[in-house]
Amino acid sequence: MLAKLERSLRPGFVYEPKWDGFRALAFVDGADVDLRSRNDKQLARYFPELAQALAGRRVVLDGEIVVVGESGALDFASLMSRLHPSKSRVEKLRGETPAVFIAFDVLAQDDEDLRALPFSERRRRLERIVANASPHLALTPATRDLERARGWLGQFHGGGIDGVVAKDPEGPYSAGKRAMIKVKEARTCDCVVAGFRVIGEEPRVSSLLLGLHDASGRLVHVGVVSQLADDTRRALLATLAKEVVRLEGHPWEHGFGLEKSPLGRLKGAAGRWIPEEMVRDWIPVRPERVCEVSYDTLDGTRFRYPARLVRFRPDRDARSCGFDQLEEAAPDVRTLFAP
Repeated sequence: MLAKLERSLRPGFVYEPKWDGFRALAFVDGADVDLRSRNDKQLARYFPELAQALAGRRVVLDGEIVVVGESGALDFASLMSRLHPSKSRVEKLRGETPAVFIAFDVLAQDDEDLRALPFSERRRRLERIVANASPHLALTPATRDLERARGWLGQFHGGGIDGVVAKDPEGPYSAGKRAMIKVKEARTCDCVVAGFRVIGEEPRVSSLLLGLHDASGRLVHVGVVSQLADDTRRALLATLAKEVVRLEGHPWEHGFGLEKSPLGRLKGAAGRWIPEEMVRDWIPVRPERVCEVSYDTLDGTRFRYPARLVRFRPDRDARSCGFDQLEEAAPDVRTLFAP
């Protein structure tokens, strides 16, 4: 069951934190545990501690696989690192960065299909199933208190809780349908436009390459804007063509995205370009134009997904666009599970 995006919470729902991890279904039949991702990838071999924690039941659970860091914030980079083909590496990471399966729905128990039951009843069943579970299996917090849910949006911002999910207490489990609501608060940032890509040989901009200045003044590639209206793409090409410069002397003439990341190359994330290894697929411009963008998830120094263009900021000095805009505390999500 999927969720549609909204920007504000409405009354009358059951609210849960929206976890930043791997969505997974757990098919458990005694000692046989099959963890499946949304795209049907088998995950159990990468998380043996979860298979062990789930074993002994006959259920189908819906939930999220997460790794909680030492500070109590969710560690998505470490979670990504768990997907390693080496069995010895899997065992090593099992001890170093153990995962947790946070259950938030139950689809079947024993021989009974529960999907047609209202969510309130499925939640009661789930509470009994996950009661007194191991440290690797947890029940997601849930509330009908609208103000408490609003508090989650603000208090746990930056800790791996990237929103709140609202569920109809009378709703069935509707597989493949956007029958839930996910609420995320839009975050914005002023970035430098330092380059762009075009759509093949068409006279249109494909994406804008965004940068922010670090403490030393270096312009760091942080992400892209790729969702643009067709007329905007054409107008931007005419505008940016006047700002094109030679690569020599550009802040990224020696490459960008060179630092290794455990996240790898995620679709829409900040790219990687090494002059001596690949043909340049982007066009440099004077790093003076500033645009305000909105983004959902920040991984270290880059946007995980494409940012969305809000507006251009001719009033903003590009040299003032730094990482200080992104500084945020990493709250301890473990407090969500406190009685």
